[in-house]
Amino acid sequence: MRIAIDAMGGDHAPKSIVEGALAAAESWKDIEIILVGNEEKLKPFMTTQPSNVRIVHAAELIEADDEPVKAVRRKKDASMVVAGRMVREGEADCMISAGNTGALMTTGLLVVGRMDGVERPALAPMLPTMDGRGVLALDLGANMDAKPEHLAQYASMGSVYREKVHGIAKPRVALLNVGTEAMKGNELTKAAYPLIEQLPIHFIGNVEARDMLESNCDVLVCDGFAGNVMLKTLEGTAGSLFNVLKQVFTRSWATKLAAAVLMPGLKSLKSSLDYKEHGGAPLLGLKGLVIKAHGSSDARAMTNAIRQARTAIQNDLIKTISAELERNSANGK
Repeated sequence: MRIAIDAMGGDHAPKSIVEGALAAAESWKDIEIILVGNEEKLKPFMTTQPSNVRIVHAAELIEADDEPVKAVRRKKDASMVVAGRMVREGEADCMISAGNTGALMTTGLLVVGRMDGVERPALAPMLPTMDGRGVLALDLGANMDAKPEHLAQYASMGSVYREKVHGIAKPRVALLNVGTEAMKGNELTKAAYPLIEQLPIHFIGNVEARDMLESNCDVLVCDGFAGNVMLKTLEGTAGSLFNVLKQVFTRSWATKLAAAVLMPGLKSLKSSLDYKEHGGAPLLGLKGLVIKAHGSSDARAMTNAIRQARTAIQNDLIKTISAELERNSANGK
């Protein structure tokens, strides 16, 4: 299993990317990690020399503020583009990047390519739930607009991903909406509901965003605009909540004592809400496996993204999703 990593992408690149890759290489000897980036900048962080890690030099870098399409088309030797090209040409089974999300989406579309029949690939991160099980949500920002047919494809792809990567038999698939009744919502969700209902998946109907943290589904389907708003709201709420708790628990000696007692439970809660535990978000609907790691990924987050990629490759995720979409198309669904 060959995993190409854009070693120059992300807030803490290349240091954290290399450290996470080295840790993963030590943990899983059945993978080959290909660090793609400026060799001179990567070598200082190669504190060990595992036999299953190598560097592929890429002289250019796509910056966080680069315009995605222009950057991908003009910077042919950018680390992200080179990694995508390796996937397209069969030199790698997967690519991972913590870099510019728009550029990665463009790399997926223009370099790696879409699966046959897929109009819009979806960004599918894991969102935390209170029981630690998590929910795969898609699309959370790859496409701001969607058609009913796109949401039906998201439902199929998300169901396969949860089953193959996370080992969940008959994952519960739900449609994000403003009410649980079948005919609630806007024109998009009203039209998407019957399309998803006809699919050979375990569709449980509509769910509301307020119930998502209670683990009421395994796959949450939505358009990129609504999904991204929900994601940013969750991130902001979690950050604000812990800031408030910190202020409360440092007001006096009594609250500090209470904090000491509650600290194990609070740390466990914070860990369950931590994106680093989930690794990254796959871009589902591409011909190759592409994973978007969080822009602020540290070494642990990168190691978890590699673990996620390894599991997906072991379960032949891309071929399984493609076969499922072909089957649905053949059945007129």
